[in-house]
Order: sequence, then C-alpha cells, then structure tokens
Amino acid sequence: MSDTVVLFGEMLWDCLPTGAVPGGAPMNVALHLHQLGLPTQLISAVGKDADGEKLLDFLRSFNLPLDLVQVLEQHPTSQVIVDTRDPENMRYDIVKPVAWDFLAWSPEQDRIVEAADAFLFGTLGARHPESLATLLKLLRHPTLRIFDANLRPPHYSFAVIEMLLGYTDILKINEEELEVFAEHFGTEATITGLCGYLDQHYPISIICITRGSKGAAIYQKGTLVEHPGYKVAFQDSIGAGDAFLSGFIKMYLAEKSPEEIIDFACKLGGYVATQKGGAPRYTEQDVLREIR
Repeated sequence: MSDTVVLFGEMLWDCLPTGAVPGGAPMNVALHLHQLGLPTQLISAVGKDADGEKLLDFLRSFNLPLDLVQVLEQHPTSQVIVDTRDPENMRYDIVKPVAWDFLAWSPEQDRIVEAADAFLFGTLGARHPESLATLLKLLRHPTLRIFDANLRPPHYSFAVIEMLLGYTDILKINEEELEVFAEHFGTEATITGLCGYLDQHYPISIICITRGSKGAAIYQKGTLVEHPGYKVAFQDSIGAGDAFLSGFIKMYLAEKSPEEIIDFACKLGGYVATQKGGAPRYTEQDVLREIR
C-alpha cells in the first residue's frame, strides 16, 4: 500500500505581476506528493467566492481529494501579493484574515490523521487561534509529524513555534530561517550549532536545511549529510523548497538512505525551479530525465 500524507494549512492565490497562480506550501506539497504517487489529503479552506471555486477547480484538475477542504461563507479565499524583483528570494505580503485562518476540527480529520503515515504542518496555518486550536488537536496523534517552518514575517511567533516543536519529528527550515531560529534560541548560526541545540531540547529526529541554489543538508542525531544541489536553468524560486520537502517525504517514507533522500529531494527542488509557479505538472520520470 502507498504511504498516505495529510497536510494542514494554507491554499491561496500567489498574485504575481504576470497574473495569479495557485500556491501555498501545504497545497504545493500535496500536489507534488500526489504527482509522485502518494495518496494525499489536504486540510484547508477557501471562501465561498469565485477565487475559491477556481482554486477548487485547479485541485480537481489534478484529481486531488477535496474531502477535508472547507468552504466558508464568512471569510474570503486567500491571496498573497508576491514581490518578484529578486527571483531567488521572493517576498510575500499575505493578506489576512482569510478562510484557512478559521479551520474547524472534525472527527473525520482526526480519523484520517490518526491513520496517516505522515502529517505536515507549518507556521502560517497556525497564525490564528482558531486554526491553531484545530492543529493542536490533530498533533496529539503519534503519526510522523513534519514541521515546515516556512516563516513569513510577521505571521509567526516563537511562543507558537516552541509549542509546535514539542510535537515535531522532522523539521524543515531554510538558511534564513536557521539564522532566525539561532538568534531566538541563542545558538551559533550554523547547522551544527542550531541543530545540536534543537536535538537536545526537542523530540526532533531529523532537520532538513535548504540552501537555495547551493543545495541542502540533512542533520540526524549529530550526523550531517550535505548535497551541493543541481545546476539548472532557473525560472523562479516559488515552490522549490516545497518540492524539496515533497521529495524528502517520498524517499523517507520509502526508507531510503539519507544520501538517496537528499539527492532526490534536490533533484525535485531543482526541477521545480526550472518551471514557473509552485505547482507545475510533471511525472517522476520528467524529473529524473531533466535533472542529472
């Protein structure tokens, strides 16, 4: 049986100068995993509006299950204004409040998360007390819990982050987030400095650090595996980190070695960086053929 992954948090429209494209880290990861052959369920919400219906139609075009996506009359579908002036370091203005800020808990969510092989969450989906309360209920299950930090100032607090780290089995951060975490926790802004601290104080088994065009690293109980990344014909960085995490999850659940995990994750991240937007259509064979 294939590994099942449940994802919690935002789905939205990234509003670029060239037009709006579907986005949101949990939604992007759900689409990547779905295209890689893993059953996925997305716990999110849209407004009962035209943007929401278009977003649902987009997910339907991938045949992604929508059972756990809520449609709310009182709150709009999420939009994010994207600053693309630095293509390798996009900036985001995330409008609030929006539908996924008000995710309600349900017994069906509970049952599906409890039975899943992995459960992914991030800081944006926890920025509002209502969605945070729902997330904390779901985190009680001993499913493999993956925390994608995805820090978007000012939409996070370390009071919440420290709470979420207490439920985290796998943490994914990028280079900038490593520095933010290190400053908060008072450690050296190095992989070994921060990861060694988190290793001692939280139940985290693995930390992934993405480095953009410079590749990535995996820290596991004092052991560091690094990868320089793949040189690609760069288009934009939207969703490249989400793709890396998707590749990591696929290979980790398949019980591959750290070296195999990080190589495939870097391949997938590199491939998505050659495409426009965070959720291009592809097959695993496309990735393996194009990125060598």
